[in-house]
Amino acid sequence: MKLHPLLVRIINTPEFQRLRNIKQLGGAYFVYPGASHNRFEHSIGVGYLAGQLATSLKINQPELDISDQDVLCVQIAGLCHDLGHGPFSHLYDGLFISETEPKTKWKHEKASVDMFEYLVENNGLRRVMKEEYGLNTEGENENDLEFIKEMINRTENESVSNVTILAPQYKGRSKEKSFLYDIVSNKETGIDVDKFDYFARDCYHLGFQSNFDHKRFIMFARVCDVDGKKYICSRDKEAANLYDIFHTRHTIHRRACQHRVTKSVEIMIKDALLKANDEIKIEGSEGKLFSLSEAKGDMEAYVKLTDQVVEEISRSTSESLKDAREIIERIMTRKLYWCVGEAKLVSMAFTITMDYGMENTDPISKTYFYKKTKPDRAFKIPKAKVSMLLPEYFSETILRVYWKNPEDGGKEKKKESFNQCGSLNENPPKVNRIFQLFS
Repeated sequence: MKLHPLLVRIINTPEFQRLRNIKQLGGAYFVYPGASHNRFEHSIGVGYLAGQLATSLKINQPELDISDQDVLCVQIAGLCHDLGHGPFSHLYDGLFISETEPKTKWKHEKASVDMFEYLVENNGLRRVMKEEYGLNTEGENENDLEFIKEMINRTENESVSNVTILAPQYKGRSKEKSFLYDIVSNKETGIDVDKFDYFARDCYHLGFQSNFDHKRFIMFARVCDVDGKKYICSRDKEAANLYDIFHTRHTIHRRACQHRVTKSVEIMIKDALLKANDEIKIEGSEGKLFSLSEAKGDMEAYVKLTDQVVEEISRSTSESLKDAREIIERIMTRKLYWCVGEAKLVSMAFTITMDYGMENTDPISKTYFYKKTKPDRAFKIPKAKVSMLLPEYFSETILRVYWKNPEDGGKEKKKESFNQCGSLNENPPKVNRIFQLFS
């Protein structure tokens, strides 16, 4: 793998090296010992693939006027898109922060932008980017740093739940180059190089089979104009290959990320972090001390927060960390929270949702294709024309109940009580009964 020298400069910083200590799949490592990979190698892979796709478009469609600076910016965005992840990746923002700050809209993408800014300034890279590599780091229009940050965090102005996603007014690049934003994080179709890397990498480490071939996608990718907006399109014959993307995603989530034991471990780590939140202090800017949940707001503190916080809790002899330490000890001795049962729901709180990445929408229904004979004319392909064997629904919601103290005995009685609650689709009060029984 050959990387641009500027990417190497970014990699060799404390802010990026931090990703070596954040597990890609969080608690799944406790179920699949092969899933020992980290955000570090994934981020390098995304940066590389971002460059591959951008370069392919540049070579195959010179009329797009993609510059070397465009390609470099896309590579940097891919490389840095996960800088803001906290301990155990999505556990930090998805479980821990959502409980310490239930009203917050904070996501790791926001922290990725903050950490990128901190990385650039803390390592003197602003001057390097401008003087050695010709990037525009000043001004409002065509600002390369703004372009990179906009590619990293695209969540504030867009929502995959909307049928139509309105293109925000980005500052980094003009409307004519709006398709560049879809390379690292495509909020409309979900087809982007971030998934290309983690599908291949996660499946390899989990021992799963992935049928999606990202090299074919890059080979056939082409930009077409649809009603004044430019989309990255694929050849019509690649439709079935694209469905494999989302089937792979569903498989990884169902069998690994949302595995019963994975979630049990992650809930326990979350509980330990909650117990330790105000007891562990991390020094940040100007010598200020921050709790585990507060550290995300100060990059000098946040750069010190990784999966190793669990080891810090485990090694501690402090009486104030006794409860957190006992939870970690239970994980290490496999005395886990027990999953009493689960049931598929139409819609309910206290649930996990497994889908193809676009809620209950067929993701390919938002994807444009082109024919070999008419490469500049984009169109959509109905699901029925791809295969009659494709799924009718693209999302399912599952309620699970975990019992924190199964060693107390009575597992069979608890499971029987869960089963006696009847159909969970009928009315919410029955679900509330379950949580009263096992809280």
